[in-house]
Amino acid sequence: MKKIRIGLFGAGRGISLAQQCQADGNAELVAVCDKFTATFEDLKAKVDTSNITFYSSFDEFIKHDMDAVLLANYATEHAPYAVRCLDAGLHVMSELLPCQTMKQAVELVEAVERSGKIYAYAENCCFMKGPSEMTKLFREGKIGEFEYADCEYIHDLTPDAHIHTYGEANHWRNTMYCTFYCTHSLGPIIHATGLRPVSVTGFEMPYRPKMAATAMRSGLAGVEMVTLENGALIKSVHGNLPHYSLWYAMYGSKGTMETARKISQNNDVDRIFTAFDEAESMENDNPENYIPVNSEFEEQMKKAGHSGADFITVHNFIDRLRGLDADIIDVYEAMDMYLPGMFAYRSILNGNIPMEVPNMRDPEVREKFRNDTTCVDPEVAGDMVIPSYSKGNPDIPEEFHARMKEKYRLFREEKTRKLREAEAEKNK
Repeated sequence: MKKIRIGLFGAGRGISLAQQCQADGNAELVAVCDKFTATFEDLKAKVDTSNITFYSSFDEFIKHDMDAVLLANYATEHAPYAVRCLDAGLHVMSELLPCQTMKQAVELVEAVERSGKIYAYAENCCFMKGPSEMTKLFREGKIGEFEYADCEYIHDLTPDAHIHTYGEANHWRNTMYCTFYCTHSLGPIIHATGLRPVSVTGFEMPYRPKMAATAMRSGLAGVEMVTLENGALIKSVHGNLPHYSLWYAMYGSKGTMETARKISQNNDVDRIFTAFDEAESMENDNPENYIPVNSEFEEQMKKAGHSGADFITVHNFIDRLRGLDADIIDVYEAMDMYLPGMFAYRSILNGNIPMEVPNMRDPEVREKFRNDTTCVDPEVAGDMVIPSYSKGNPDIPEEFHARMKEKYRLFREEKTRKLREAEAEKNK
């Protein structure tokens, strides 16, 4: 069978996706595009680029002879490029997040529907070992009726903010509101249960000096309380709290299961703890804990980023393109994972009142939001612009922006020097 020809848009985050694409024997990476051409050097140090064409212009890149595109560009810009790819007859795997506005959400869903092409949302946390095992066990009925979940994605970006933002003052990581980046926490619960969120109430943690020092403008972290269609609740926490935590706990009528916390030094999201009781008495729940093994792709996952999940997301996308019944996240489920964060912030701006989460499967619902450009980017939002922080955008001194820009310049110079030294050593 002919290999799937894949293009990559975004060579920074896309490096890991490129590696997994080349690790899959049924695909070949044929084109890469990024406005930051310096990232091409990073890519060349990690993958075989002998048969790859490089572009700095998306307009030229999209004309390349290929079957599908992996979108790893800025999180606020995925939807417009996904729509262009779909309308050009290309399948799409989109990194986080699916869109920035409700207008874009409508346009993306309808582009998928009219094109007939495959759209896969690459929420990799769903395919890490612990959450993936929780999905399997839930679908086997091990915890019974789903009742409640706790989930969190704590990632303090401030120590390396200049690397994450390329030193750009208005980079999306600097301007996003506190509940924006919600699918790492909510995603695995939505994917496991298959239940649709129907309402959300949002909460915002205060702005802190460390955010200003790194040119970030949102509250420290955000919380969503999400109600699902069966009445169950999810509490989701994510943001710039200290250290790092990716953690999930699910409760049902027959028991509970959760992943380990990183601070426990117990393999964090790879290890799972379970306690099941068929009788629903919780008197004989037989607790266990173990690290699941992926019998088919264990070795490939050991070499892949994000606890091996980068391999699974790319592999499943490629398999779906080959006509196989692989597990992917479609555009409707992507919206179910993302829209609770968007509407949680609308809840915050309106005094923490509950907000209905739109069902993007319904054309009548989509029509209500067709022209809704509400977001933090003035160029996209127009007169619907909102602040990054509910109490108003913080005033970031220009010297802070200048410092981040200089720190990134020095980082880039040092990284380029090391890459060239390594290349010279290899060619001796």
